[in-house]
Amino acid sequence: MKQLVLAAAAAIVMGTAAYCETIKVGVVGPFSGPFALQGKNFKAGIDAYMATNGAQIGDNRVEVIYRDLPAADPAKSKALAQELVVKEKVQYLAGFYFTPDAMAVTPILKQANTPLVIMNAATSAIVTKSPLVVRTSFTLWQTSMPIAKVAFDKGIRKVISVVSDYGPGVDAENAFRAGFEKQGGEIVEAIRMPLATNDFSPIMQRIKDSGAEGVFAFLPSGPPTLGFVKSYSENGLKGAGIQLFATGDLTQESDLPALGDAALGILTTYHYSVSHDSPENKAFVAAAGKALGNPAELTFPAVGAYDGMHVIYKMIEATGGKQDAEKAVEAVKGLSWMSPRGPVSIDPESRHITENIYLREVAKDADGKYINKEIQVFERQGDPGLAATK
Repeated sequence: MKQLVLAAAAAIVMGTAAYCETIKVGVVGPFSGPFALQGKNFKAGIDAYMATNGAQIGDNRVEVIYRDLPAADPAKSKALAQELVVKEKVQYLAGFYFTPDAMAVTPILKQANTPLVIMNAATSAIVTKSPLVVRTSFTLWQTSMPIAKVAFDKGIRKVISVVSDYGPGVDAENAFRAGFEKQGGEIVEAIRMPLATNDFSPIMQRIKDSGAEGVFAFLPSGPPTLGFVKSYSENGLKGAGIQLFATGDLTQESDLPALGDAALGILTTYHYSVSHDSPENKAFVAAAGKALGNPAELTFPAVGAYDGMHVIYKMIEATGGKQDAEKAVEAVKGLSWMSPRGPVSIDPESRHITENIYLREVAKDADGKYINKEIQVFERQGDPGLAATK
């Protein structure tokens, strides 16, 4: 009798061990090279979420596997995603800082039976390329249209547009133009710069010569934005009263100390500020700052990754850990929660995040620290760019 009981107990233990599976999440991002800070923030957001919520969902353990993609490289991005799916057997793909890299992965999702959670890449069209894509970051249409209204309301009537020449830059240019011209403003010139541009002096001269009262700019956060803002100040545009309007990519918090007083007064619209005043954000900043090791390096990709993990956890719960991409995505359509950035939800039709967009001004807080101070809220913004892709 005792042997039968022991055998039954062993069977239960073995059955439990067999049932307890590891759910792997493959994250692709820039963990080395010039954009390594953004990859570091992906990991900080993920680590912060897992530190707060644990690595166990029911009987399943979550493991994150990272792959480094230092710069935009669609062919390598696809190869890394295929390696993660085939060799590592990940059930979920996530991350992706640059749009071309995310676009390259969408054709493999159906066959791989794998959802893709976009934690940064910001071209509207990505979600239209596969029904298995969900976005927890933002789009350039979403962040660029509000700043067009801000510029017009400030009395600016002539603007020159300057953007990086790739998907998000084109989206930003088109979004600002649509918003500004609708109100009666004029785009006097539209400049598209190669993504690798690092000498902005000729661009600044063209801005001066254009007769514009303001300049709208988009470049991907990192070394290019730091160089652009410095060049704007050093070439006398700020002193000449040509106001700079931009998406928040230009003034990420980790760059503000290096920009110093040159950045004061710059107006941007964005989905997240480290200084956002809410209990959820204070807890997030503490956890993500601890994960980074240096809280001063905390910037926006961390919140896209944090919320991306929230969505993936909900997918795992809904599927009971089984690999079923369609069921996983269906489960998060209409999902809403309180993010560190404010109230958010996943639009059931587009699978894109609905969120507040904030007008921010670079300022100093009471301690003399440079911050993006939120001064206005555009509530529950969807993605107007989706209509433009149809």
